[in-house]
Amino acid sequence: MQPLHDIAIAADEQPVVLDRRDGPYGEVVLRRRGAGPTLTDPPVYEIIANGCFLMDTSDGRSERLLVRAALDALPADRPAPALLIGGLGVGFSLAEAAAEPRWSRITVVEREQAVIDWHRAGPLSAVTARALADPRTEIAHTDLVAHLHGTHEAYDALCLDIDNGPDWTVTEDNGSLYSPAGLAACAARLTPGGVLAVWSAQPSSAFEDALRNAGFCGVRTEEIPVARGVPDVVHFAVRGA
Repeated sequence: MQPLHDIAIAADEQPVVLDRRDGPYGEVVLRRRGAGPTLTDPPVYEIIANGCFLMDTSDGRSERLLVRAALDALPADRPAPALLIGGLGVGFSLAEAAAEPRWSRITVVEREQAVIDWHRAGPLSAVTARALADPRTEIAHTDLVAHLHGTHEAYDALCLDIDNGPDWTVTEDNGSLYSPAGLAACAARLTPGGVLAVWSAQPSSAFEDALRNAGFCGVRTEEIPVARGVPDVVHFAVRGA
């Protein structure tokens, strides 16, 4: 089989399917859009899950802010904070984390083996090769909710990006992450004063209320302009001391 990254880049805008897999959570697809107006422009890669567009490599500002703002929200004198990233996606959050020397440990939870493969041996390695080689990085191939309930590890920041938002989940079972039990599991994994950051394609006042009801403080929502379409948002919350 020809390696994904060796497939020639088409100059047209018609998406090309590079890989399609059926897994325990449904179908995941990696697509490539044409190289842009000129052949020197980089291609854009897209991840589609069960027919639902998840993310692509066209921008990445909001995914990077997810990690950067979580670190900024931690006390400046907190030594060697540990980070959990929920969802490897196209890799912008991991790349941002690995570029910051202050993180002592970076755990990425990803349940789709296909996504991990696309980063280790496919075209998405262009985003994350250096981050994956970083000794602080660990990839956990498991479901995020299962990891939160099953691990005893503590983190100073949880940066979660596994859905299009709390009100728009990729699979029905992901909804449990945003339930009272799911938010309690997030709080249990955070150190006192730790930060929870959740990416979303649109703001959710109901989720803000759920965070407050779960005992989080400092709840706020930040909009991030994107290259095309309406702004993304990141919901932030802090576990009390």
